[in-house]
Amino acid sequence: MLNLSVVLEDSARNNPDGVAVVFGDMRLPYSMVDTVANQVANLLVSRGVGPGDKVALACPNLPYFPFVYYGILKAGAAVVPLNVLLQPREIAYHLDDSDAKALFCFEGTPELPLGERGRAGFEAAEGCEHFFVLPATPLATESEYGESFWAALDGMPGTFETAATAPDDTAVILYTSGTTGQPKGAELSHQNMLMNTLVCDQMFERDIERDVYLAVLPLFHSFGQTVVMNVGFRRRAAVVLMPRFEPGEALELMRREGVTFFAGVPTMYWALLTKIHADGGEAPATLRTAVAGGSSSPVEVLKDFERTFGVPILEGYGLSETSPVASFNQPGRPTKPGTVGTPIWGVEMRLVDAEWKTVEDEPGEIAIRGHNVMKGYYGRPEATAEVLRDGWFRTGDIATRDADGYYAIIDRAKDMIIRGGFNVYPRELEEVLLTHEAVSLAAVVGVPHDSHGEEVKAYVIRTPGATITEAELVAWCRENMAGYKYPRVVEFRDALPMTATGKILKRELR
Repeated sequence: MLNLSVVLEDSARNNPDGVAVVFGDMRLPYSMVDTVANQVANLLVSRGVGPGDKVALACPNLPYFPFVYYGILKAGAAVVPLNVLLQPREIAYHLDDSDAKALFCFEGTPELPLGERGRAGFEAAEGCEHFFVLPATPLATESEYGESFWAALDGMPGTFETAATAPDDTAVILYTSGTTGQPKGAELSHQNMLMNTLVCDQMFERDIERDVYLAVLPLFHSFGQTVVMNVGFRRRAAVVLMPRFEPGEALELMRREGVTFFAGVPTMYWALLTKIHADGGEAPATLRTAVAGGSSSPVEVLKDFERTFGVPILEGYGLSETSPVASFNQPGRPTKPGTVGTPIWGVEMRLVDAEWKTVEDEPGEIAIRGHNVMKGYYGRPEATAEVLRDGWFRTGDIATRDADGYYAIIDRAKDMIIRGGFNVYPRELEEVLLTHEAVSLAAVVGVPHDSHGEEVKAYVIRTPGATITEAELVAWCRENMAGYKYPRVVEFRDALPMTATGKILKRELR
């Protein structure tokens, strides 16, 4: 018997009155979160949903998320978290592809009409039988989109005997963003998710009084789910929920709630720093641990953050398929800015070529083996066979490894630009661009070119008040980068397209 819901149950048993969730003025104790999760489990069982079934959850960072997430796990079913920005057609695809029997869907807001989209997606999905609305008004028992969560829970007992799931049973199916083809569901077991939570919990320093986690990374994404929610609940922290990242509000929440732990993607760190420098604001004094992942942080941002906040950003690396953390700049070992550290406890990494042969002293594709590697892509044996061999998972990320065993991500294999036969790694050029005082943020992509195959193009957000022209920046690049790789084209933008998790969407720039 091993069930991921133990991270909540154990804390509710040992710290029932401790604050588990903070949302606005709400303070919800561990005992209450566990009780509502038990009611959710009872509700699912009463509707014929149980071990081996799949249940989808479309919800931003609201208290509903942990209620439903752990309730599904207690019932022995697998959670299928959905990106809240999906359109009806995409919601239907995910419900069908995962064989979901039920969908819990947030009612939405005028800016995010999730209830409407979820209902339409549910109607279009053939096998999905139950639709529960998570109302925008607290405790509302009616919704125009269908059965209200609170009405459905009415009369459900607050105790539940958690299903005896096996370590290898599926706990979560995480859909990977599908930059190539249709999104695929990475099937992660209770053991995958729980081991990743335990190892991460061990790595991060604990606060003597109590940990306060800021959850602004989407909980539907593996990084927020494991590193913030599951680790936070495992160590009995107060998890402060923030549905949408806004740098001024995030800094205010950090100050008000005494946040000790922050996890974010590089664009969030960039935005926090930009806000502080623009307003001459103070950095919150309570922050003890700052963790970054999702994509590589520019070295300039790492230096600026440590100067401004007085704590280093610890960079790690992982994917939905690896639960997610695979490597990390671990406390107790020297951190190396610009690297993603060394493999976490119980995990091995190596660099391979296209034939899976190990490569030394040169860039290669990262392959990972350990307790964190998924069972496979749900219902896709061919796609699984392409990436999994003898327990090793190949990631599609190109990296180097130094003499001390630290890995540095150069780029996604598919982001690499081949210009006139030379390999150009966009990330390297972005790093150089960010050293120019007029450049605030940069994204480099390959665009089609008649004679070179691809040409290098940079999209740039200028720092406020900068007057540099595109031609001047190209000339500067020519002086600071090799002839085959400097961007021949620069385009200034006020903003760059980003995913819900704050990654720059390069495919929209190409």
